[in-house]
Amino acid sequence: MNLQEQLQIHLSEIARERDPFLATAGHFFVQEYIRQQFSQWGSVEIHTFKVNGKSCKNLILNLSADGKHQDLPPILMGAHYDAVPGTPGADDNATGVAVLLELARKFAAEPAKYPLRLVAFDMEEYGLLGSAEYAALLHQQQQPLRLMISLEMLGYCNSISGSQNYPSPLEKFYPNTGDFIALIGNLRTIRDLISLSRSIRKVGVSSQWLPVPNRGLIVRQTRLSDHAPFWDLGYPAIMVTDTAFLRNPHYHQPSDNIASLDLNFLTGVCQGLEQGIRRLS
Repeated sequence: MNLQEQLQIHLSEIARERDPFLATAGHFFVQEYIRQQFSQWGSVEIHTFKVNGKSCKNLILNLSADGKHQDLPPILMGAHYDAVPGTPGADDNATGVAVLLELARKFAAEPAKYPLRLVAFDMEEYGLLGSAEYAALLHQQQQPLRLMISLEMLGYCNSISGSQNYPSPLEKFYPNTGDFIALIGNLRTIRDLISLSRSIRKVGVSSQWLPVPNRGLIVRQTRLSDHAPFWDLGYPAIMVTDTAFLRNPHYHQPSDNIASLDLNFLTGVCQGLEQGIRRLS
C-alpha cells in the first residue's frame, strides 16, 4: 500500500464528529484508533489532565534515535485529534493526525538522528489545553527539546489566484494563491524553517516560511495551534499548516470532509516532512 492510500485509511477512521463533550463516542473512537496505531511501534504513554472534571488524554509514543545519537534531545511532533462540534474535521485536524501516524510508522522502521516523541493532543479546540498541560509538564521536568513541530491542517490546497488571505501586512510578501504549505516558527527556528521548507519543495510541494518574534503576539493568527504553549515556555517550535481559515472555506464547517482535501498535496507534505526531519543537523 502506498503512502497516499495509508493516509486515506487514517482519514476515513479519524474524520468524524469527535467533540470531547458533544460527540464523546466519536472522540473515544479516534482516541482508541490513535492508541492502537501507536502501539504497533512501542508502548503508548497516556498523559491525563482534567478539564471541568473531565479526564482528557494526550497520547505519546517515544521512538529512539539511530544507534549513534541516543543522548540528543528529542524532536516532538504533535497534532490535535479533537474537533469542534458539527464538523467531521477532515482538514482540522484529521490530516495532521494522519501524517503523525505515518511519520510514526516511517521513523519506527528507520530511526532518525534524533529521538522522536509523537504526541496526539486532546482539547486543542478548547484553547490549546492539551498542549499547554504537556508543555508545562516538560518545562517543569526541565526536558530540553531539539524542536517542537505542530501539524495543523495539512490537506487543503487551492491553486486559484486570490485564494490565499493574510493578516496585514503579510499579503505584501507572500503569494496570493493557496497552493503552498506554510511553516511558522519562533526566531530560534529560522535555520530549521529554511531546511524543512527546502525538503518539502524538493518533493514538489510549494512551501513558504515565516519567522515570528515575541511569541507571535504581534500577529495573533500565528498562535492558533499547539506550538504556541511551547513558544510561551521558550522552546523552539514550528507550526506546519495550510493556513486554515485564511484559505480553507470549510474551516469549522460541516463541509470539512475528506472530499474537500487534496490528497496529493497531503502526501507530498508528509514525504517532505519525513525527509526534512531526517536532514536536521
